[in-house]
Order: sequence, then structure tokens, then C-alpha cells
Amino acid sequence: MSLKNKSYKAIVSSDWNECLAPCGPFDFISFNYPQLSTPLEIIFKKYTGNIITLGDAVHQIQKLLPAPITEMQMDHYLDERFATYRGVPELIEWCLSNNILIMINTTGMIGYFQRIFAKNLLPKVPLLSAHPMVRYPKNDADPRHIYDLFETIDKGKNTESVIRSFNIPSNKVIIMGDSGGDGPHFEWGAASNAFLIANMTKPSLKKYCDQKSIPINTQFGPSYKDGEVKDLGKEMQVNFMDLAPIIDDFISR
Repeated sequence: MSLKNKSYKAIVSSDWNECLAPCGPFDFISFNYPQLSTPLEIIFKKYTGNIITLGDAVHQIQKLLPAPITEMQMDHYLDERFATYRGVPELIEWCLSNNILIMINTTGMIGYFQRIFAKNLLPKVPLLSAHPMVRYPKNDADPRHIYDLFETIDKGKNTESVIRSFNIPSNKVIIMGDSGGDGPHFEWGAASNAFLIANMTKPSLKKYCDQKSIPINTQFGPSYKDGEVKDLGKEMQVNFMDLAPIIDDFISR
């Protein structure tokens, strides 16, 4: 049975960086070009804080890069640094075994995920929404459907495209994010009666939601205040399988 012919009862559309995994979207660049670490971190904080657009961020990064990141460089990074939060692979497997579509919907790069799935580092998700700045030739390990994401607002657009394509009701959508860059996705979700889960919640997401009167349904893991330092130790103790009954309860309503 093809993916589109199968009946799904819900969808989880989730950010990746600092939401499902303890890494940033440009870590593979700073790993290969350590001298770019500081400017990349500044750029990341600016667009996740909604100070600049993702398009502006990518343009700045392209100007910094001395050369495109090769598959070999990406693989080297993944071999040394790939990690998820505890229980994330199991949660993906749980979703897929319970007829719940799962979509990684991120400002990270398509090529990063292509190599993750090619190396079997993560259960293969059927849907990926990510930026094409780094993209490698298509291979059999790629997610079945890949959506280009050029701006943070495209997260909601791509989720909407998927639920229409798979005939999933908007009130059976679970959205997960962590920072202000997920704000537009949460805004779309709130208007569509989706269930909003903030993982490792950053002040930028709380600020965005407060300004837009967007209710966050669940905050999962550490929730940070302005100026508070990220506590990776606490984050790595969180088990994402604890989200399974929360998701199941929402879908069952």
C-alpha cells in the first residue's frame, strides 16, 4: 500500500534542532569550519528570535562558507556528533506503528537528513520539510516526500499541504517546537485547533506566543527564562516517550 493510500489518524509535525535533538542547524558547518562557530551562533539566535528572516540568515551563511559541505564532510560530522534526545527514535517508531504520520519540519538542511537516513542513524520518517541550501543527489534512503522550506512561515504551509494531501483533520495535528522560529508554525496551528507542544521551551517562543495570544498546550522538558543558560544535562534526562500518552490522549478526544 502506498503512503498516500494508507489512512492516518493524525500527524506530528516537529522541529528538530534543540527540539528533538541537542544540536543547532549549522553545527555541521562549525564542525568542519570551527572559525565560523561564533558568527553562525549569532545568526542562529537572530532568526530564531525573529530579528532577521531565515532567508537573510541563509544568505549570510552562504557568504561565510568557503566551499559547499560535501557528503564526506557531513558524514564525518554525523559519525562524531550525531545525537537525539532520549526516546526520540522510539517516539518516531511509536507514531509510525500507531498510524500517526510524523514529519520533521525544520530550518535545518535537507542534506543533513539525507545522510542521517542513508547511515541508518534514525528511523526513517516519511515526510521531511527542510531547507535546500545543502542537498545531495536523491537516494533510496530519502524520506518519501521532501518539502522545501525557505522561511519559518513555510512550516505551517508545508504542514497544511500534508494534511490536505493525506486527508488528516486539522484538529488531529500535533506541532512541536522550541524557539521563536517555531512561532509562525504555532500561530498556524492555533488557528487550526492543533495541539501545541513546546519542547525545551526558549524565551523567544514564549514571547511570540504571548504577543499573539497563542496558548501552548504542553511544555515538555526544561523551560528557560531570559538569560538562563541551556542545561544540556537536564535536557538529556528527559524521555520523549513520555509524550506518547499525551499525544494519544489528544488524538482520542
